[in-house]
Amino acid sequence: MTRRRGYRSLGSAVALLAGLATATPLAVTAFTPAAGSVPAARAGATAAVTADEDLTSLVNPFIGSQNDGNTFPGAAVPFGMVQMSPDTGHNVGYRYDQDRIRGFSTVHLSGVGCGLGGTLPVLPTTGAVTETDYARYAATKDRASEVAEPGYYRVRLADSDITAELSATTRTAWQRYTFPATGRANVLLNTGQALHRVTSSEVRVLDDRTLVSEVTGRGFCQDTRPYTLYFVTRFDRPFSGHGTWQGGVVTPGSGSSAAGEARNGAYVRFDTTSDRDVEAVTALSYVDLDGAHANLAAEGGSTFDEVRTAADAAWEQRLQQVRVGGGAAVERRTFYSSLYRSFLAPTVGSDVDGRYRGWDQQVHTAEDFTYYQNWSLWDTYRTQQQLLALLAPRESRDMARSILRIEDEGGWLPRWGHATVETNIMTGDPVTPFLVSAWRQGLLDGHEEDAYAALRENADGVPPADSPYNGRSGNPTYLSEGFVPYLPDARNKPGDYDLNHGPSATLEYALADCTLSTMAGALGHTADARRYAARGRSFRNVFDPSTTWFRARDAQGRFVGPADPKDSVGFHEGTAWQYMWLAQQDMQGLVDLMGGRAEARRRLDYFFAYEQLVDDPRRVAREVWVNGPYAYYNADRYNPQNEPDLHSPYTYLWTGEPHKTSDVVHAALTLFSDGPTGMTGNDDLGTMSAWHVLSAIGIYPVMPGTDVWGLTTPIFDGVEIALDESFHGTGSLVITAPGADGGTRSYITAAELGGRAWQRTWATTEELLAGGTLALRVGDDPSGWGTSRGDAPPSLCGAGRADTSRLAAGTSPTSLAMPSSEADVTAEVILDVVATGAGEVTGTVTATAAAPVAVAPGSSTWTADSKGLPTTVSVPVDVTVPAGTPDGTYEVRLAVADERGNQVVRTLPVRVVTADCAADVGSCPQDLTGSWDHDGVATLDASAEGNFDGGGWSFPAEQLPEPGLGVLGDWAYLFPETGGNAPNFVEARGQAVPLNGGRFAALDVIASAHHGDVQATVRVTYADGTTVDVPFRVTDWAAGSPRFGETLAVRTDYRVRAGTGRDAPPVALWHLELPVDPGREPVSLTLPDDPRLEVYALSGRNG
Repeated sequence: MTRRRGYRSLGSAVALLAGLATATPLAVTAFTPAAGSVPAARAGATAAVTADEDLTSLVNPFIGSQNDGNTFPGAAVPFGMVQMSPDTGHNVGYRYDQDRIRGFSTVHLSGVGCGLGGTLPVLPTTGAVTETDYARYAATKDRASEVAEPGYYRVRLADSDITAELSATTRTAWQRYTFPATGRANVLLNTGQALHRVTSSEVRVLDDRTLVSEVTGRGFCQDTRPYTLYFVTRFDRPFSGHGTWQGGVVTPGSGSSAAGEARNGAYVRFDTTSDRDVEAVTALSYVDLDGAHANLAAEGGSTFDEVRTAADAAWEQRLQQVRVGGGAAVERRTFYSSLYRSFLAPTVGSDVDGRYRGWDQQVHTAEDFTYYQNWSLWDTYRTQQQLLALLAPRESRDMARSILRIEDEGGWLPRWGHATVETNIMTGDPVTPFLVSAWRQGLLDGHEEDAYAALRENADGVPPADSPYNGRSGNPTYLSEGFVPYLPDARNKPGDYDLNHGPSATLEYALADCTLSTMAGALGHTADARRYAARGRSFRNVFDPSTTWFRARDAQGRFVGPADPKDSVGFHEGTAWQYMWLAQQDMQGLVDLMGGRAEARRRLDYFFAYEQLVDDPRRVAREVWVNGPYAYYNADRYNPQNEPDLHSPYTYLWTGEPHKTSDVVHAALTLFSDGPTGMTGNDDLGTMSAWHVLSAIGIYPVMPGTDVWGLTTPIFDGVEIALDESFHGTGSLVITAPGADGGTRSYITAAELGGRAWQRTWATTEELLAGGTLALRVGDDPSGWGTSRGDAPPSLCGAGRADTSRLAAGTSPTSLAMPSSEADVTAEVILDVVATGAGEVTGTVTATAAAPVAVAPGSSTWTADSKGLPTTVSVPVDVTVPAGTPDGTYEVRLAVADERGNQVVRTLPVRVVTADCAADVGSCPQDLTGSWDHDGVATLDASAEGNFDGGGWSFPAEQLPEPGLGVLGDWAYLFPETGGNAPNFVEARGQAVPLNGGRFAALDVIASAHHGDVQATVRVTYADGTTVDVPFRVTDWAAGSPRFGETLAVRTDYRVRAGTGRDAPPVALWHLELPVDPGREPVSLTLPDDPRLEVYALSGRNG
């Protein structure tokens, strides 16, 4: 087979890793022609492609601009630094069904989920300039006049009868405004408002045609370090007047204005009584004003119409790279619209002179390449990177080098980079499969060792504390214990934090490590290759054999969260159902883990609602799979609109049912429609669009970090992909599938690649390009094609074993708070021993306690049948607090050991609180049996039993204190029953709650509120008949933190919804302290008449 430029063979990588492994290597089936009939097409055949037509006419830029696809319809060229588009008040810029345009701004990112860009919104107006807030001076769009094409946008502003037109070059935004005849035609340049936080801005009038602006901003979803954009705006004729504004004050005639976070901007005025058109061009630079001037000089010398024509030609050239034949008209329009969006990012970051601002905030020069920026890597490593490597290899090469520059200048590899800063959005290690893919594709030729050094540092370390990067923040535990712990309350730098998403981060790390092992091996780093390959099997360390699902583990190594995978915790934007398939590096091993092909098929069929799908794929896609653009949790079905699930339809290739891959993929493709709601989730800088393009033509990158493409039936009869022959070694790749269009003949019955029969469900890039033509025969019924085990894609890190000698242990609960009263009090603690070994593992537990607290049994033994998986053995331990035990904290020590010499010691702090109304210390728990009147608690098994908020939502009984005498924090209470329909809250309706026990230093109340915060008063009545009103302010149960000085008493992981069960968000009970007169005896507490307020428990504080 002819070797193509730069490509690394997957077969050699698998062989190398197999040689490094300690177990029998996985055999990768070599290509052998199959006997029997095959399609008639031969190498050199051409697909039935589109006739000579303008493919830009098939693009609808409005697709995804409603229903939170978060795309934009404005003007851009491929990978343009400038992407000028209207902003309507939506958090990411534009929403089709919003009719007020606040301005046309220069920076947008297609499909992001948080506000970003929208910098320097420009808006034409007429009349006096009086408003300075673009939400107030926004113009009404005439929707019927709105037109969007690749590189061009037009709309009429109904309020002022102004027509606005936009176009673009790489670094300049072009505008043409057609005003009515007026002497007061204005163009407003707003430097102080954007889609993210603006921290400072400045605008200056240079001459009667030119303004310069500087805008510094920060933030994307959370805070970031600041970055600055520089603009030069030049008009095609002198303006007749100008002015500025700052805050709410407009200053006519002013030539400059600078502000911090206040509103800021400038306007210029024209007389359009005779010449109604005003043209402007705005040049952008991320370097400095000199860069903006240079960009203007290089790209601002044309006319608006010339720029529009050039932009259309640039897009036509890109779109002509993939020509399709057949297919319905709507499929062709949605296809080319997705191909268009796939070329919008990353964006050029360097000026025309090659200068760019690096992540060290210094100016550098890209001598022999174009510097790119804006990296949604958690998304794009799965689809768009591979598509661009195929269609735009030279740009992709420069993109890969740009990421290396980020590491060299900024100190670490990025995760989600915008402009010159790290945002830390999303989790895992996406940069590794991204760059390993680039290396395998030949995009890092000459930079392999530099790339490897950066990836090695990232894989084995954590960024310095004073750097802005989060990096692989789970590495300290992952490297020693093989998993990232789930710590929901842990906090780090701004952005997302891997420890809040432990199980999914573990899966992402393992995939990244496996891909890195192939690069290490090929470059001769043998020891590293072994190490990373072993870590590539770490997905097994979060597989709970008791549930046969991936599951979160806490810092002690215990499996935590609900056992039901639908209700799982710790998976980023998903559940264990949706992450079950994220082990692409060893899918065969994953299939074996869950019980073999039959069980994997059963789960997949349920996941995709396959039986329903066969009957009505469109309904299943829209009503079963999709529940809203951000409906990530409490789900057990496929989510086609979010990244962790994108590859999952191709899992059927490993279960021997490739026909089901076709069915599911084709159903998912119906979600792309030719209208503003034509995407169901964020496009994420072209990720979803690239999925659409690749799935529609029948090849999909099923294993990131490799060059393996899964094969399925395209939706077109023919596809011809024009390639860069000097890079790829061939000028085209043709895919033929006569009869595939229309969706009625959707199953591959035979295949040829390069004229030879092809039985495998996958091929490498090198094989595809060497073959030149992939000819598919399709039929109405499933066939035997691709169903044998040897036909499935290989496992990259399946050979050998992960570290199988591990021991962990943890207690539930992790601490105890127990009352000391007139009788002994005993509580059961569960010690979960989690052992991993090749077979059966045995060990001991030794328990001791600080006197007078006692623990039993003092010693015990345990046995775990591990079979290479982290297996839990629960050991019960009783902790007893004898009557009269003084207040204080006592330590229980639990020492766990196994026969291999592994040891773990856990300490359990036991907080003892006196619960005696006659004592001078501790608490006097109040019995509210006669006052509890409302059931606000339910169980997952009986979700309709309670109704805390009146709307069917309740606290989960499973996560509230045990009924009876107990301790929360430093105080003892009598907790209500939580089962059945027993009342467990006092609903505030103006009633008096009796108190008993004498005089107190304070009253400790456990309470919560619903339908908003409650700010009221309670009346304390004393035995002498006097009363005192005391402020009683309680935060809403769904709030993330208390707002009135309360402290958190209980936060549950979820709430319970009647008829549904587990539901978001987490909810809380709050502790608040009510002051009372310690010299008098309070006898009752009169609650306000506000049933939104509910009291759970009450205690008097002795002393």
